Amino acid sequence: MEKYRNYMYKVVYSVLGHPKDAEDVTQEALVKLYVSLPQYKFEGFKTWMTRIAVNKAIDYKRAREHRVELVFDQPEEAMEMMESTEINSPEARYMREYSREQIRHRIREMPPNYRDVVHAFYIEDKSYQEIAAEFGVAVKTVEVKLYRAKQWIRKTWKEEEFK
Repeated sequence: MEKYRNYMYKVVYSVLGHPKDAEDVTQEALVKLYVSLPQYKFEGFKTWMTRIAVNKAIDYKRAREHRVELVFDQPEEAMEMMESTEINSPEARYMREYSREQIRHRIREMPPNYRDVVHAFYIEDKSYQEIAAEFGVAVKTVEVKLYRAKQWIRKTWKEEEFK
């Protein structure tokens, strides 16, 4: 770990371009490297560990870029308004809670195979790898389920219902 930590950080940083994110993902990559050592085939160690680091960085970047902005995350304009006193009024707090409850209710109405993955990814903030491990499926399966869940949401939910 000590020998390759800086190298792994540079690899991850080259993908992410953000020091704090690179530190976090480097730690995850080092843990993954350690856990995966029994599967190592003794063919090009540095190439193998670089692949792990790059894959972790790409997964992190994808997860960060593909977050769907649910009602839980207010748009930037609303975030600016949060500082005003009106947004913290009892009525505003009630409306935010009401909107959150609507989302929770809608998520519970989703087909179970979509609901579980959507909840794990967007609500529990788990990575594709964590979800795959939890459900005992391949990472690609998680990606496909999230993609199909987004399609289902677009087809089934109407934006006006959340205003």
